[in-house]
Amino acid sequence: MLQITPQMRILVAIEAVDGRKGIDSLVQLCRETLDADPFSGCVFVFRSRSATSIRLLAYDGQGFWLAQKRLSKGRFRWWPTGKGPARSLEAYQAQLLLAAGDPDTKAAPMWRRVS
Repeated sequence: MLQITPQMRILVAIEAVDGRKGIDSLVQLCRETLDADPFSGCVFVFRSRSATSIRLLAYDGQGFWLAQKRLSKGRFRWWPTGKGPARSLEAYQAQLLLAAGDPDTKAAPMWRRVS
């Protein structure tokens, strides 16, 4: 099981990718396009061209995890834009993205003192 924790580095690729790409193709994309080490433990997030599915790629020290979420209705409306190849997200923002939400919405702070 792939669990997203606050300590993880999460990179979202800005450009959409072909939904037929497998682990090896996505690893190559991480190296060449995102200029990132796929073996670093970072979670990489990719969106299909049709915006109906997203894929998460992560290396856990033994091998790669490739997870996919495909929406049965609608599309992932939010996706980062910019001049760089990727955008970094916090863990709570990634959870919002996986729920087909907008990670840029104002949410509760990541940490707050419990009284």
